[in-house]
Amino acid sequence: MTAALPAEARGRPVEVWWQDEARVGQQGTLTRVWTARGSCPAAPKDCRYSWAYPFGAVCPARGVAAGLALPAVHQRARSLHPAEISRPVAPGAHAVVVMDGAGCHQRGPGRRVPANIAPLLLPPYAPESNPVENAWGFLRSNKRANGVF
Repeated sequence: MTAALPAEARGRPVEVWWQDEARVGQQGTLTRVWTARGSCPAAPKDCRYSWAYPFGAVCPARGVAAGLALPAVHQRARSLHPAEISRPVAPGAHAVVVMDGAGCHQRGPGRRVPANIAPLLLPPYAPESNPVENAWGFLRSNKRANGVF
């Protein structure tokens, strides 16, 4: 992990953050529910298409998180989330933000990363190596299921 740190971060406390984003749709997810035998619970489903993109990051060691919900994903949006993560980083510390290696996480023109953050990319197509990925599955199955939004 020391190789992921820029020179100005060496010798400072390091926080490890895990970051991921997802697409949440208006249509929702149908799941199984507990109900009385013989009853038929309502499970509405919307056929229109509209999405939101939640971005989330956690630092398990400190028990802090940072997140955004955005209407679209573009270079500006990808610069907003690192800025949001940089706020709860402890004063004087440097954050290594572990994220999946998707092409959209690569640095591009206009992409800004705050000075107290260093991104560390995981291999592409390996979502199981990022624990924040599990949060989206939980939310889809429990909090966002069987409803119209």
